[in-house]
Amino acid sequence: MTATCISSALAMVLMAFLANYPFALAPAVGHNVYFAFTVCGLATMGGFGYSWQQALGAVFIAGVLFILLSFVGLRQTVMDILPVSLRNAIPVGIGLLIALVGLEWAGIVKASPATYVTLGDLKSAPALLSLFGLGLISVLLVLNTNGAILIGILVSTAIGLLTGMIKYQGIVSAPPSVAPTFLKLQLNIFAEPKLLMAVAVFFFLDLFDTVGTLVGVGQQSGLMVNGKLPKARQALLSDAVATSTGALLGISTVTTYIESASGISAGGRTGLTNIVTALLMLLALFFHPLIKTVGAGYPIGENMFLYPVIAPALIIVGSMMLRNVIYIDWDDVTESLPAFLTMLMVPL
Repeated sequence: MTATCISSALAMVLMAFLANYPFALAPAVGHNVYFAFTVCGLATMGGFGYSWQQALGAVFIAGVLFILLSFVGLRQTVMDILPVSLRNAIPVGIGLLIALVGLEWAGIVKASPATYVTLGDLKSAPALLSLFGLGLISVLLVLNTNGAILIGILVSTAIGLLTGMIKYQGIVSAPPSVAPTFLKLQLNIFAEPKLLMAVAVFFFLDLFDTVGTLVGVGQQSGLMVNGKLPKARQALLSDAVATSTGALLGISTVTTYIESASGISAGGRTGLTNIVTALLMLLALFFHPLIKTVGAGYPIGENMFLYPVIAPALIIVGSMMLRNVIYIDWDDVTESLPAFLTMLMVPL
């Protein structure tokens, strides 16, 4: 938690001062999964079997490559030459993925051996709380209420506490120490072919993840000029430095977050939004028990949890990212078909 808050705060301050954009950064969830279950996963479970220290080394080297390529403008070139349809399809796909995760965390949908995904138990307590939160946030958005998503989370938390779904864990405590992960990365990975492959995967994941996110939130915030994002090089450099810094602190790839759409929808247009978010990240360190209370999982089985307080926010943010679909030329099959496949395959 401490490494996450510190690295995210540093990254957002960097984005604010280098690019003056309201684009928040944090460790990427998809990258975390690849880090934990593939690079560090047991070979018997399909993983590479490396230590988390070695995996951090791979993330750090990928970050250094990002920095070098950002200086020469290669990442910006990739961003500029990527077809408009794909630039807009990627954030739509990410939005659908976030919404799917939200539906899963809410218990509204669940896994099925027959159809892969099926309807969950809508009468269950977590599903009902999630549906309430989703409805509340939706109404507040219709009424143009500032902080609609935050209000929805707080009200849902209060209901969860009153009904016993959420356990109160306190408010303030000393921040957890970052010592267990700080500077623990190992860089002796060049003799390991699979680790070098991991570097490549981390690199390309962050490249296209960031490009898609920057285009998506850039479109929503009205910062795109003639289909391009001014100061894209500075934004990409901020992302690159954040990745290496995060690895030094002890977390996987730090990248630009599509959830920046929530701040933009509330009126954020400059780096000041990032400064505020960074300060709140640092402040959260001292409210560790409160954060655990709000984000606590609702147990539904052994090592299985739902997150009914947070789920509605993910669904709402996912819906915000679908607006980029209007920038795709649906009359041109050479544009629409690749865009459709991109949007479909990201959540799948």
